[in-house]
Amino acid sequence: MEHIRAAFSMSERHACGLLGIAVSSCRYRSRTEEPERELRTRLVELAHENPRYGSPRLYVLLRRESRCNHKRVERIYREAGLSLRRKKRKRLVRQRVPMMAALAPNEEWALDFVADALASARSLRILTVVDAFTRECLALEADTSMGSLRVLRVLERLIAERGAPQRIRTDNGPEFTSRAYLAWSLEQRIELVHIRPGKPIENALVESFNGRLREECLNMSWFRNLFDARRQIEAWRDHYNRLRPHSALDYRTPLEFAALRAAGESSAGAREEASNTGPFPHTPIPAQTGDPIDESCRMLE
Repeated sequence: MEHIRAAFSMSERHACGLLGIAVSSCRYRSRTEEPERELRTRLVELAHENPRYGSPRLYVLLRRESRCNHKRVERIYREAGLSLRRKKRKRLVRQRVPMMAALAPNEEWALDFVADALASARSLRILTVVDAFTRECLALEADTSMGSLRVLRVLERLIAERGAPQRIRTDNGPEFTSRAYLAWSLEQRIELVHIRPGKPIENALVESFNGRLREECLNMSWFRNLFDARRQIEAWRDHYNRLRPHSALDYRTPLEFAALRAAGESSAGAREEASNTGPFPHTPIPAQTGDPIDESCRMLE
């Protein structure tokens, strides 16, 4: 309308008639424009004074000074670009690794943590290490706190006693994803298998063991202090390995199953050695008639 009036020297009423709009609409001036400008200025000032305040807290501060609507404050807050930047939570993504059944001792170890408390209400953490084949509990390390270096000391002690495993299965806790832990596994040439976040079923063996530990030991015991907790937990570990029948091992104890496995391997090795020798020890089996090696020797002669 202002452009038509300037170009053709028309009156305001004539220009509004040509455009089909009411004269009152052209003459309208918002009565909230000036108060909103003041509200915006004050809101920006408060946001600069309190950089980590969101719109609800800034609205409370504005209400202490003058009446205002929370929806208007929220709109101005967004238009002024005062919204706080929230750090997007990084979610760990791991590819699903097919679970392979262990076929020999020391092929796979499963690690996890169990939490409990002492009589003084002090927290207690227990590192559980289980052999996936023999179901032996290799270690139950208890302490009030346990970092990756403490975990590595326990693993090095077990490796010195039993030898190194081929792979270790764990969750994605900070103790099992630290740089020290990853560098140690590369140095020892041990494969690390990390389960997917939120999928404890992928480490079901140690989860089942943790359930037995909690039901049969932690829930049935009263730990006066840390030393008493270590003594009782170690006694239960010895009972679990030597005396407790395991349903997955045909109700044998883990140590009985490991001994049977070792005896079977030794007898199989003895049979293989006997099949490679003659009727007397250290006497090779003579070549049979018609043997191509024997025929070639005769031709050379």
